[in-house]
Amino acid sequence: MTYATQANLESRYGAEEVLQLADRDGDGVADAGVIAQALADADAEIDGYIGSRYQLPLAEVPPIINVYACDIARYRLYASAATEEVRNRYQDATKFLNLVAQGKVMIGPSSNGGAPIEATGAEMQSGGRIFGRESI
Repeated sequence: MTYATQANLESRYGAEEVLQLADRDGDGVADAGVIAQALADADAEIDGYIGSRYQLPLAEVPPIINVYACDIARYRLYASAATEEVRNRYQDATKFLNLVAQGKVMIGPSSNGGAPIEATGAEMQSGGRIFGRESI
């Protein structure tokens, strides 16, 4: 599942900016492949953070994840020419996603009903002490 679309990018930042960033062949049309790659990179980065807490793919995309997917994709489209504002928005997104990964922030509904993934693994339990001061 993709967290954002080209239409989301154009709605948020304007079609002109998206065109300037994604028209790599100079034909006056944003290259769909370039945009798709930036969006896929954003999805992978987000999944890397939230995958430890939420079952993927998410059943619904929370609005905040859509916002941050757009910010991350925009940063990727700018590459090394990112402005301070674009860089700050990217850093804000990664800070937020890091808080999600730490379990300090919930992002809303997920494919398992909104609950974080429960930790699974071995659990050990002691049967009590065999030897102690009272048993001597």
